[in-house]
Amino acid sequence: MTKARDLAGFSTGSITNTTADGLILKGDGSSTDVVIKNGADATVASVADGTVNIAAAGSITATGASVGALARGAIQVGNSSGVAAALAKGTSGYVLTAGANDLSWAEGGGGGTEFISSTGEMSNVATASFTGFDSSKYDDYVFRFNYVRPVSDNQKLFGHASTNGGSSYDETNGNYHFNGATDTTGFNINHQAGAGDDTHEYGIAGELRLFKPHASTYTTAYAATVAWSMGGYLYNGAAGDYRASAYFFTTEVNAIQFKFGSGNILSGEISMFGIVNS
Repeated sequence: MTKARDLAGFSTGSITNTTADGLILKGDGSSTDVVIKNGADATVASVADGTVNIAAAGSITATGASVGALARGAIQVGNSSGVAAALAKGTSGYVLTAGANDLSWAEGGGGGTEFISSTGEMSNVATASFTGFDSSKYDDYVFRFNYVRPVSDNQKLFGHASTNGGSSYDETNGNYHFNGATDTTGFNINHQAGAGDDTHEYGIAGELRLFKPHASTYTTAYAATVAWSMGGYLYNGAAGDYRASAYFFTTEVNAIQFKFGSGNILSGEISMFGIVNS
């Protein structure tokens, strides 16, 4: 059909063609100008009366040679030619940024703190382990202790490092240097006073920071905590530890486990944060 008169009864629409435009589908309904339906008489797309907007009932898949099928994670953006083009999915952790004219993927701003994981509220557990180390993304790590209480009275909380992703944790006396001494089996979190389990003894609050634990020579740790002990008295402590021995000088530390010197962890929560590479 090439002329309006070929459409008997269609007084408000026509299908024509011209040399310049090719096929022309024109409608003039009271609610829609053009409706495209499938074989089941379901609307596929429509143009509302008097508008230039196409409303698609289903999804639109681009299969043209310039765009191609849209890969998972990709998005369509306008290019310099004024047409839609696929922008491939960015690297994990990257963010979409706007330049003077175009969009692109780029690393997020450096130096930020990101939450990695948490124990949630603990209840009479032996240990709390963290394996979410990623040297390609983080330089340092911070572990925050929210009222971590021991089952037994007068206890010190220790952090034991791993060099094999958490398959085992080092508790060797002498591999951890504490304030010039080597008589400790781990990073001593509350070195000044033991945490108690009696009434009004609320455990340990504070944090431990690990500085670049993937360094090949040593891992430095700094703990700043307060410990409720001895019937509700509050003790504060700051301790600088570094982990250095011939065996571990050239091995990356990539996991840590916390536990008391004796007995389980009665309650509390420990959370892990990463300091993003700058």
